[in-house]
Amino acid sequence: MRAIHHFDLWVQDPASATPEWDWLFTGCGWARDFADEGGGRWVHPDGTYTFVERSPDLIDERHDRLRPGINHLAFTVPDRATLDSLRAACEDNGWAELYSSDYPHAGGDDHVALYLENSEGFEVEVVVGD
Repeated sequence: MRAIHHFDLWVQDPASATPEWDWLFTGCGWARDFADEGGGRWVHPDGTYTFVERSPDLIDERHDRLRPGINHLAFTVPDRATLDSLRAACEDNGWAELYSSDYPHAGGDDHVALYLENSEGFEVEVVVGD
């Protein structure tokens, strides 16, 4: 049984957000199920899926991970080579690296991860292994 069934990411501008998330999800081993100008859907090999979309109920305000709610999402990749590859390509794909001076141990000496923020202010952590 998977730990998470699915999650929805509401974005302000699907036209710019969908390519950013597509790069990240596919780089972390998720498969694109569909993507269009209204958003997209990706599926992880364990069956977890996600949508990126603009909801008609969205309050048109920039995402702020420092407000109550989810601070960030953390994804896993199988090895350091994959992590390094994501790091090398992040800026070309709409993501800015956070805590770059401490890469890959910004989360601690025994934690190998990359921290990123996209154009809408969403933070993700990409961790090697479990």
